[in-house]
Amino acid sequence: MGRPLEGIKVVEAAMWAFVPVAGAMLADLGAEVIKVEPVNGDPIRGLRSTPGATGAEALELSWECYNRGKKSITLDLKSAEGQAVLIRLLADADVFLTNFLPRARKAMNIDAETLRARFPRLIYAVGSAVGQRGPEGDKGGYDAISYWARGGISSALTEPDADFPVAPAGPAHGDTLSGSMLAGGVCAAIAKRAMTGEASTVDVSLLNAAMWSMQRGIAQTMMDGTDNFPRPPRGRPNNVLSYTYRTSDGRFLALCMLQADKYWARLMHLVGRPDMADDPRYVDAAARRENVEACLAELTAIFAARPLAEWREILAKQDGQWDLVQHIGELHRDVQVQANDYIQMVRTTAGVDIPVVSVPVQFDGAAMPAGQSPDVGAHSDELLAAAGFSEDEIIDLKVKGVVF
Repeated sequence: MGRPLEGIKVVEAAMWAFVPVAGAMLADLGAEVIKVEPVNGDPIRGLRSTPGATGAEALELSWECYNRGKKSITLDLKSAEGQAVLIRLLADADVFLTNFLPRARKAMNIDAETLRARFPRLIYAVGSAVGQRGPEGDKGGYDAISYWARGGISSALTEPDADFPVAPAGPAHGDTLSGSMLAGGVCAAIAKRAMTGEASTVDVSLLNAAMWSMQRGIAQTMMDGTDNFPRPPRGRPNNVLSYTYRTSDGRFLALCMLQADKYWARLMHLVGRPDMADDPRYVDAAARRENVEACLAELTAIFAARPLAEWREILAKQDGQWDLVQHIGELHRDVQVQANDYIQMVRTTAGVDIPVVSVPVQFDGAAMPAGQSPDVGAHSDELLAAAGFSEDEIIDLKVKGVVF
């Protein structure tokens, strides 16, 4: 089976996670992605925070996950020779990906205007912290600050009386989502160019990506004139069937039965409380809201009386929506994850097999295969030769320190 972006060439001059995530997604979808790294490599390589399988080798899983399937060449883009090499690499490229700040792109002659003047069919895709325009258009950022903090997500998740705001769920949480949006924008630009012949500049910021995910709350706060999205206090939900309950063995069940009246009676019979189905205090949504504290206490006790295994069987017999609050370490055992190939194994250049999550887009019933992340400059010679450099020219570039 062919992959949808086979034949597309992408040159990526980007570091850390946000924009490299987009490159990894495009690589999994079949594009040839050439990663241009500084001579010492993308700094994310240096985190080295994850022990290897043997304990002797250290891996940085952020590097392995977000740079899979790419080819690596090292270039000193601050030098005229390095910029000249990049121009050769871009001669037949379809897409240029970058997250360098505007002033740096201008200094290295890789800004959109300069490259588009030379390559009018080149799609120019840039990831930024808070957008290209405005007084902070040249401001850098990371997902923990530009996406999670400034984008309102942390505040929205933090209880009013908390000592500190809620921290991100994990490394590169906002980067992966924003990078996926950037990859989607690139794919749209590829389609537009195919239909119209016109190349686009694609721009995604961490701030805008966060706002996209928070747009329902943003709309309401603007209309209400408030600073935070109003949430019912813990213990007084608007809907007791859209709530989280603890089981007797310490697990949590998340119910999301938005059409609560549709499911209430059947659920109460299944949980062994048919009296609550017709109780005038609980008979419909309005009555349950009026008596929310008593109703919630009843349901809390009901769910706390049985372990998770029993609740799985009981809840499977009704049509209301629910699921387990699952730990990330359990996901690889999830039957749906296994059935849909949402995780696959990739062998690193160090010879260690690591699990990676498949790109969340499948074609024709199959997951896109993930490739191996490259060593620093692993493909420099190959890519330079393909760009027309002779062996002597390649040696000269290495002697000058332009290429590692």
